[in-house]
Amino acid sequence: MRPKSLSILVGSIAVLALGAADLSQAKGPATERPNLVIIHADELNLDVLGCYGGKIVGTPNIDWLAEHGAKCTRFYATTPVCSPSRAAFVSGLYPHHTRVTTNDIPLDDHIVTFAAELARAGYATGYAGKWHLDGPGKPQWAPKRKFGFQDNRYMFNRGHWKKMEDTPAGPRVAARNAKGQPTYSLDGADASSYTTDWLTTKTLDFIAEHASEPFCFMVSIPDPHDPNTVRPPYDTMYANVEVPIPANMHKKPEQIPNWGRPEERVTEATLRRIMPAYYGMVKCIDDNVGRILKELRKHNLLEKTIIVFTADHGDLCGEHGRLNKGVPYEKSARIPFVIYYPPKIPAGTVVDKVLTCVDFKPTILSLMGVKETSPSHGRDASALFEGKPIPGWHDVAIIRGTNPWLCAISGDYKLVVSAVDRPWLFDLVKDPLELENQADKPEYREVVVKLAREIVAYGKKYDDPYLANENIKASLDSILGK
Repeated sequence: MRPKSLSILVGSIAVLALGAADLSQAKGPATERPNLVIIHADELNLDVLGCYGGKIVGTPNIDWLAEHGAKCTRFYATTPVCSPSRAAFVSGLYPHHTRVTTNDIPLDDHIVTFAAELARAGYATGYAGKWHLDGPGKPQWAPKRKFGFQDNRYMFNRGHWKKMEDTPAGPRVAARNAKGQPTYSLDGADASSYTTDWLTTKTLDFIAEHASEPFCFMVSIPDPHDPNTVRPPYDTMYANVEVPIPANMHKKPEQIPNWGRPEERVTEATLRRIMPAYYGMVKCIDDNVGRILKELRKHNLLEKTIIVFTADHGDLCGEHGRLNKGVPYEKSARIPFVIYYPPKIPAGTVVDKVLTCVDFKPTILSLMGVKETSPSHGRDASALFEGKPIPGWHDVAIIRGTNPWLCAISGDYKLVVSAVDRPWLFDLVKDPLELENQADKPEYREVVVKLAREIVAYGKKYDDPYLANENIKASLDSILGK
């Protein structure tokens, strides 16, 4: 069963930042507690990864994690947009309960993240890379509100900067224009200054510094989000690749929902121009995952560390005539989630249950043996990763958009109700390209009703204001015969 409704605590909840950790909550000697390293990419199309079927880019290090750990085949961004997805991931709460319903909104002060829970349990915690949960600041280094990430010197709030440097005054974007303002230019970035490499180096430093104590570190890499540029040699590595054109790039009018209209800028020529650099960015990320694995082996920590590789949302990469994210299509909303921890997770485990970002916090804390003391809306799926069934598991997930839409995913089906169109039902087995709307077909009536009921139940349970949207309400009422 899904958890009972949890109200958000408006009162003050202590979130540890600097200072001594509360060791009284530790679960035993440090050697018995797993470390946690989260490698978090930005706007990653999971099909590019070898472990998800990718053929163009070699990703042996990410694939190694999947081969020796677990891979989720149906993990979705709670909202497929940067800030709300990240807020749901760290908090276990739906976006309308964190205040972060779209980009550039600050996370509510009272939110308790998984990092705060771990800091409270005696872990050294840190974060490097894009944060995107402190409002409009850009790049805004080391936000004052740490949300449990004690060492956030290399956390920056926003941006997809390509070149970084350390200065006596602290870290900064190294690429600058004539006015001294930071830019997205590569500006000669190399293996020490390119942002993916530079952030990985900060990760290695943290691991080395805290190798003798339990630690949690999250590195949030701003690639492969556009701009599609990458340092040598990755910039030419895939220059001669024949870029595949998605089979659902060109569609008939009746195959296009109002919420998923193609973008005029997206042409076959556009894809052939931008995708080689996208592949290069992914290859650079994988090579840096290898650096992290090497560092953990160096300190004899590989078998003692939970390693998670995931992303905030996907990238359509031309599917449905679109780039980027924001819609409930698979390659926008479905994201990679790979987790490695040999003591508990059998090698080669495949989790095919439907999960979303809100499930991360309760699941990871359970795997680590740390009691969750703050409310979350997610489910503890830890047993699934251990290769065990969960009796009574309710295999339904709800995701939501920034432009009002709600989507229920269960079994082979996905139902989308929105403010701008009629209901759309996709049969993901018969129609993996998501071209045909099955919502009005008699043979799918039972499925549509079931998923509509799931959306209504979710909306009431978690007080989702989208349920009151005029068109969404009318769509649901019509399906349910009200």
